Amino acid sequence: MNIQFLEPAQAELTEAVNHYNAQAEGLGFEFSDEVQATIDRIIEYPEAWTLVSKRTRRCRTKRFPYGIIYQVRGNTLLIIAVMHLHREPESWKTRIPKRQQ
Repeated sequence: MNIQFLEPAQAELTEAVNHYNAQAEGLGFEFSDEVQATIDRIIEYPEAWTLVSKRTRRCRTKRFPYGIIYQVRGNTLLIIAVMHLHREPESWKTRIPKRQQ
């Protein structure tokens, strides 16, 4: 399966890695590894995670308070957001047209 990040999702990931690395050396890289493990779980079981709209799902990371908002489009896993779960939970909806949610 191909993995594609929307630009804002990639920026969220980079920002979070930098934030955690500023908190403790290497913590951001642990966060990045956790995001990759979450994406691996999504690829293995793409339909298993919580629906947040008709076509969009969320899979939570295990260690950090983040969720990966995604859609499966054919053979592509589209990452819409790498979302902190305590901040504006509906913000991802502005990233894709309503008919694609």
